[in-house]
Amino acid sequence: MGELTMQERMKIKRHAMPNQDQEARRGNFSEVALGYTAEMARKEADRCLQCKDPQCIKGCPVGVMIPQFIKALREGDMVKAVEWMKVKNNLPAVCGRVCPQEVQCEGHCILGKKGEAVAIGRLERFVGDFELEHRTCPLVKAAGTGKKIAVVGSGPAGLTCSVDLARQGHHVSMFESLHGPGGVLIYGIPEFRLPKSVVHGEIGYAVDCLGIELKTDHVIGRSFTLGELLEDYDAVFLGTGAGLPSFMRIPGINLNGVMSANEFLTRVNLMKAYQFPDYDTPVRIGKKVAVIGAGNVAMDAVRCSVRLQRILAERNATAPGEAHIVYRRSSGEIPARMEEYHHAREEGVIFDLLTNPVEILGDEKRAVKGLRCIRMELGEPDKSGRRQPVPVEGSEFVMDVDTVIMALGTNPNPIVFVDAEGLDRTRQGTAVADAATGRTMKKRVWAGGDVVTGAATVISAMGAGKRAAADINAFLKGENTWD
Repeated sequence: MGELTMQERMKIKRHAMPNQDQEARRGNFSEVALGYTAEMARKEADRCLQCKDPQCIKGCPVGVMIPQFIKALREGDMVKAVEWMKVKNNLPAVCGRVCPQEVQCEGHCILGKKGEAVAIGRLERFVGDFELEHRTCPLVKAAGTGKKIAVVGSGPAGLTCSVDLARQGHHVSMFESLHGPGGVLIYGIPEFRLPKSVVHGEIGYAVDCLGIELKTDHVIGRSFTLGELLEDYDAVFLGTGAGLPSFMRIPGINLNGVMSANEFLTRVNLMKAYQFPDYDTPVRIGKKVAVIGAGNVAMDAVRCSVRLQRILAERNATAPGEAHIVYRRSSGEIPARMEEYHHAREEGVIFDLLTNPVEILGDEKRAVKGLRCIRMELGEPDKSGRRQPVPVEGSEFVMDVDTVIMALGTNPNPIVFVDAEGLDRTRQGTAVADAATGRTMKKRVWAGGDVVTGAATVISAMGAGKRAAADINAFLKGENTWD
């Protein structure tokens, strides 16, 4: 068969991602999206127009060589596809699963202007999984430079920065506060969206290949301070994320049965609560759960709730419970990925939209027994053009719930900034750093990811880590100075 014309490529329909049956997946934590087969991947790659001015690359925070890896995949050269991918992306199997491709690379795809964009994220996952299995593209370290760098945090930003710097020949020590590396990739994202085996595979391979020194159970601000690190290292990168949760300031917030999504997901993911779902295990799940918020973290929390409720119900031969998303805006303003929103609906999540909590109600034992809410309507747009939710007078009502999970965003933990004089922070508690280089106001200290931006995406944190690594490398080589 000869080369397809542009018109023929444009007529090929986008290939759907095979998913685990929606009824079956309510009762397990196995991965929902099953991935493309080799035939599906090749046919989807056939849709790529190989644009002369590829807009898709411009939409990627790390600048993945998208047309090149897709062309190699289409031609059946998987080794070359991996090589093109790894030019910019150290974690393709992760990014292919959790990145918001629909608003990044795929959002810029020319095909998407008049139809459906090329499924770049699904192809990235296919290539990443191939590399996880076959390891055809080993990471190579340059000759040693004698320079020492401390990277604090082993999440997406810290890991990316560590890999890029280690490849340049620098000695990298990566510090992690928990007992294992991965950061939010491990404690924050459920197994059914990002299997832990994928994260461990990506991290372990990078650490082993490049000789990165991994120091777990080290908490910045307690085990050591930023000032102490600067005495021993030539440069420090802060990729500590944003693990301090936000709560609504409403009555009842301290009742038993109220928790942050961070705590809930950490107990589910890191402490493996889903393997022992009972009340005397790492997490208590109620019969009627309300998750406040509608971002990706909220979707993760509510979908975990559905699964824990189903597993408990089957174990105890009782009816499954209910899991609600309570959100003060309409479906058009939901910030979560649409894929996660649709999956949640398929799994039976109840969406209480244009609804805002005003009080959490408790019983005589100070346990949650209800959520007082008020109906909302969208008012006039604010300066950003977004219509603001306005309470509807006289519309208060009570939801019958016994668990409330707050998924309202996070900020950096202030302990990070102990003994960090000269490291400026914003009113929100995030570190002030140059977006292009990651440089902070404190000499020889760089920062990137959620510690700078607040809670954001995995790929944006990776982009920050990559930019900071480039500037650190140039600084250590004397190619630029600290102004």
